[in-house]
Amino acid sequence: MCAKLGVAHGRAEEARTMDERRLARMLMILGLIGPAVACGDDGDGTESDGGMTVGSESGSEGAATSEGSGGSDAATLTGGGSSGGTTASTSATTTSATTDDTTSATTGEPVELVDVGHERELRAAWVATVYNINYPSSPGVDAATLEGELLEFLDVLEAYQLNAIVFQVRPESDAVYASELEPWSRFLSGAQGQAPDGELDPLAFLIEHAHARNIEVHAWFNPYRAKVDNGSAAVAPHISLAYPEHAHVYGSNLWMDPGAEEVREWVVDVIVDVAERYDVDGIHFDDYFYPYPNGQDFPDGATWAEYDGPLAKDDWRRDNVNQLVGQVHDELAQVRPDVRFGISPFGIYRPGMPEGIVGLDQYAELYSDPVEWIAQGWVDYLAPQLYWPSTQAPQAYGPLVEWWSELTAGGQGYIFVGNYLSKVGSEDKWSVDEFVTQLELTRAQRPNGALGNIYFQIEPLMTDAFGVATALHEGFYLEPALSPPLAVDVGATLDPPWVDDDGLTASLTAPDGPAALRAYAVYRDDGGTWTLDQILPFDTDSVELAPGTRWAISAVDRRGVESPGVVLDR
Repeated sequence: MCAKLGVAHGRAEEARTMDERRLARMLMILGLIGPAVACGDDGDGTESDGGMTVGSESGSEGAATSEGSGGSDAATLTGGGSSGGTTASTSATTTSATTDDTTSATTGEPVELVDVGHERELRAAWVATVYNINYPSSPGVDAATLEGELLEFLDVLEAYQLNAIVFQVRPESDAVYASELEPWSRFLSGAQGQAPDGELDPLAFLIEHAHARNIEVHAWFNPYRAKVDNGSAAVAPHISLAYPEHAHVYGSNLWMDPGAEEVREWVVDVIVDVAERYDVDGIHFDDYFYPYPNGQDFPDGATWAEYDGPLAKDDWRRDNVNQLVGQVHDELAQVRPDVRFGISPFGIYRPGMPEGIVGLDQYAELYSDPVEWIAQGWVDYLAPQLYWPSTQAPQAYGPLVEWWSELTAGGQGYIFVGNYLSKVGSEDKWSVDEFVTQLELTRAQRPNGALGNIYFQIEPLMTDAFGVATALHEGFYLEPALSPPLAVDVGATLDPPWVDDDGLTASLTAPDGPAALRAYAVYRDDGGTWTLDQILPFDTDSVELAPGTRWAISAVDRRGVESPGVVLDR
């Protein structure tokens, strides 16, 4: 078979153009050339209450924090729809319908294609590195421990059928990965700028091993926070040393000025660097833009004085953040259009929205405008941090998830709700049943685009605290699922894979190479309904399927777009 799908750590550009590949595939389908020729093979077969921010990354409930999302030095990336497009609301099973007949490239026999699909959903957990909340367990641990702890995260996510990890790679303008632009994080080694033991690159290691298990890796950045402890040491090339005039002490933190163009360009460059060098599936911001207010105005008088435009100061501050969000979107669209970009804002947009909700006004106090971001199409999703129980009327989960989901009801993006899982069992109102209720309320909004949840943070899943991981798995995650296609690619199409079936083993080849894929999906014919049976990693080259059953195998690309299924009639 063509280009046997080995482990692909890089995604170097294919030598042939897309037109040449399509021509080769057409000739192969017609039986005029063999698969080795079509693929260019050389023939050898190798190839709280609402006014307080409930902290995602704080070690205590009282801290005004709420973290949400979180290589090698090689220049290449590391890690490794149906015919009408896969829509976000595709049901878990698909009624059998033949969409096309083509010809097998190897046997010349007709090949049946069918529409397939399943209920897509993002099922993710945040892994916080700031203060070593989740990773590593302590600064300075050895390389084996660094690797082992990442593998333990993946073991648990895989066991409970979650499909994404949101890994914090930039907790304080530093790097939990190998970077020439920013210093190594002190949370890895104990000292900023000092490489971890063995010069292990946690992000590269995580990507390689996550992708082998069909788990996405989303890189979580804090754009403006320079230090969580102002007294900690910074070393070059830290942004606060490069632009000290834009680094401001605010409370116990050091914060970079969002109004400084140099700061914005620096942050964008860091994000683009990661997107270009690492095979990440997503770029993620949490709720930190301008800092949570402590009674003092943010000291950005110098950049405000330089501004010579029509906006009032509050609008100018919001525009500073909007420019960053828009620029990150535009840059990613150029260098990695397959990467999902999303933000996890504070769970209340403005008091009274919806009616009866009270709490912090993020629009006025954080200068954060997620309604604008989703309306402009700058983000693929919002993950509002709904960190209150459904029974807490002033910040009730039900009305809030409905309000946020209405923002995406027109199909312009998704809502992946942020859930405060680390509160489980802390009070009666944070029972396991409460989280079951929250998942039910989220899924009730599927028609409006609420297609997933992100849990802060991973520790309760690791320990199955109070049985919450088991409850989520048994109640909601017994079946595997892929995340939804990128919102801009809903309705896009994808060619089916090449399948060579000998009656027991189906050999798989992606027309555009394995690096273009996220996964293969295998469906089983259950009396005229195609039911998802399993999801295979992108580098799978063959799968054994039981006789006496009709199967269909589809390809799913990096955008989440799914092809028609190739039917194997046994």
